[in-house]
Amino acid sequence: MEIEESTHMNTLPRISVVICTYNRAHSLGKTLESVVVQSVPPEIQWEVIVVDNNSSDQTREIVEGFQNRYPERMRYAFEARQGVSNARNTGVREALGQIVAFIDDDETADPNWLQSLTANLFSGEWAGAGGRVQPQWGGPRPNWMSRKSTFLDGPLAMFDYGAEAMQLNDPPFGANMAFRKEMLNKYGEFRTDLGRVGKEMLSGEDTEFGRRLIAGGERLRYEPSAITLHPVERDRATRKYFLSWWFNKGRTDVRDFWTLTNLGKVSDIPWQVFRGAAVEAVRWIFTTEPCLRFICLLKIWTYAGQFSEYYRQSYAAKRKGSLLDSNSPS
Repeated sequence: MEIEESTHMNTLPRISVVICTYNRAHSLGKTLESVVVQSVPPEIQWEVIVVDNNSSDQTREIVEGFQNRYPERMRYAFEARQGVSNARNTGVREALGQIVAFIDDDETADPNWLQSLTANLFSGEWAGAGGRVQPQWGGPRPNWMSRKSTFLDGPLAMFDYGAEAMQLNDPPFGANMAFRKEMLNKYGEFRTDLGRVGKEMLSGEDTEFGRRLIAGGERLRYEPSAITLHPVERDRATRKYFLSWWFNKGRTDVRDFWTLTNLGKVSDIPWQVFRGAAVEAVRWIFTTEPCLRFICLLKIWTYAGQFSEYYRQSYAAKRKGSLLDSNSPS
């Protein structure tokens, strides 16, 4: 890991914005343009840390250009270990601020995003906050997308609970969230067995961390005025992408909740997975409304991902046990 700091930073920042990036030089510049001009009170010092997760494109050159323009604000870190969780953890370790905020490398932030997201965190009443993530369509919305189902939210990174601030009972998304750094130190790092690694579409490192805080009795706040726009490009607004995303969401859920599903298994797979897949298959057969039928199919693919990951985990556990037995003294 390599980190470069600005020598012009005379006082420690109170907020650190962490942007993890991998081969998105084409969008990173636009993201940074929206972040460096945030409307934050002048008495609050803040910094931006771009964590380059082993990119092979012009990512570093893009960041260096911003460092030349904003030497007091911009920092660059390099994390060679592939995976967004590794990159997030590096950003947290290097953050100098009391508050650590996250935004994705393909988003754009409203000018008041950072102030809105973090303003209520300094008092200590709230452990963290999540803002509103809205889709930015690159073309017409496909007619097969239901407007009534939350099954759209994950693949499109949408997080929108309306216009009223409130306490969150569900964790925020990594595309728009912030935590007091003491919470990140207290509850540990982002899990490196979750989250994207290269082009592999695992997820859940962000929401797992949020659930950890909620389980620990910490309070998370929803900030509707902290708005980021997440692009919905053509390759994302496809049935293929949605099926792949939910398949990998099924895999993620097994990794996340593996220890909670040890009872009632058939061939190392919980019977609830067989039952759920069968129920959704029947619904898919008999549902005629196209949008609802596709949602049934997404659920079937989620169960398929669970089947796949349960098999992987079971095989890995048996292989590990076999290796331990073979290495034990006779």
